[in-house]
Amino acid sequence: MANVSQQEPKLRIALVCDFFYPRLGGVEMHIWSLAQLLIRQGHKVIVITHAYGDRKGVRYLPGPLKVYYCPIVPMVDQDALPSFTATLPLLRWIWIREQINVVHAHQATSTMGNESLVYASTLGIPTVYTDHSLFGFDDVASLVLNRVLQTTLSTANAIICVSYTCRDNLVLRARIDNALSRTYVIPNAVDPSKFTPDPSKRTTNGRIKVVVVSRLVYRKGVDLLVGIIPVICKQLPQVDFILGGDGAKRLALEEMVERERLQERVEFLGAVPHKNVRNVLATGHVFLNCSLTESFCIALLEAASCGLLVVSTNVGGVPEVLPTPDVMLLSEPNVPSLVQNLKIAIDRQEINPVDPWEIHNRVKKMYSWSKVAKETTAVYNKVLAEQQHNPKTFLQRMECYSSIGGIAGWVAFILALLIHFWAATVEWWQPREHIDVVPDLQSEVNKTEESKF
Repeated sequence: MANVSQQEPKLRIALVCDFFYPRLGGVEMHIWSLAQLLIRQGHKVIVITHAYGDRKGVRYLPGPLKVYYCPIVPMVDQDALPSFTATLPLLRWIWIREQINVVHAHQATSTMGNESLVYASTLGIPTVYTDHSLFGFDDVASLVLNRVLQTTLSTANAIICVSYTCRDNLVLRARIDNALSRTYVIPNAVDPSKFTPDPSKRTTNGRIKVVVVSRLVYRKGVDLLVGIIPVICKQLPQVDFILGGDGAKRLALEEMVERERLQERVEFLGAVPHKNVRNVLATGHVFLNCSLTESFCIALLEAASCGLLVVSTNVGGVPEVLPTPDVMLLSEPNVPSLVQNLKIAIDRQEINPVDPWEIHNRVKKMYSWSKVAKETTAVYNKVLAEQQHNPKTFLQRMECYSSIGGIAGWVAFILALLIHFWAATVEWWQPREHIDVVPDLQSEVNKTEESKF
């Protein structure tokens, strides 16, 4: 149980994103892990997301981490319906109630994240944004998203990217001014204490297990996987595949397995709870990632931490994740290249197997959530200091929006002006002195456990 804190927390942070538990993925695990380490450092952290089915209202997760599941309708892929102004009273009420002094939004496609950046800037709260994905410049969806980001990030105090490739991509597509002073690269990490090798789980009958754990969607390269599995199974009869995950492309894999009669060589696990991912990875020898685009793939770290040799497509920020070629083999995003490197990795595991604990220890030295939390805290402190000494005035914010240029600049300016007057109306309608401030919660977790991360 948590009790009321007798000590003032260092920072009061609201992490805002449409994507959070019970949905599982890289962004969700990043937010969860970052929140846990910030709490361990003595900061107050809350998460704001939309309702997931019956999961509504305020919930408490281990930490203790308070999560606000707001009554907002999601559209496609659990992304909330844009409201422009309707969610301002609710988010303002939460921020005042929790005495938040930093709003940290995540992911470009998160409607709640983008709206919270504009709302917080209007209310004078410092804002930080973390970008987790790469997007293009030549399709309608990316063009619209890039314009939205250019608008919402124009008043953001700081921007964090999970890789240098991600930063270069974001700076170009969102046309970020003062990129050197406003953008930071803080990579993802892994908890090595939860992802440890267990050679006893591997088969002892001479068979090699290739593990794939990802969402089975187009972006994750499932079409490549459909072409790879039959070739490897035909050329290497000692190899089996374990597929963990679910998604729209699962049917294509199942049809391939049925067509090629590989039911005894390919095992479908379905959606794997994150707490069970380590047990799945520990049974394998090689981890295969076929993603068509990645800014930073946490799954690669988890697999390497479990002692697996990694084969991955050479896309986005993947080359920055692990050392090559002793831990990770990089391939072009096509079937022949992936098949070639997968065969090399399998040969290495058969002839001269890599020591899983050696790979684990290398990953442990390279990545730490504690380091990520400390670097993120430094960004929080910097934006707080900037807000105290040089806060953006109303005219400066309007200038930021209008500087976008063209019709989009005028639209952004009018919307920002509308939100400004709407915020003033809400302040009159619901004065902040009438909003109860909730007591802080204090974790009973021993601070010495931070060293585990």
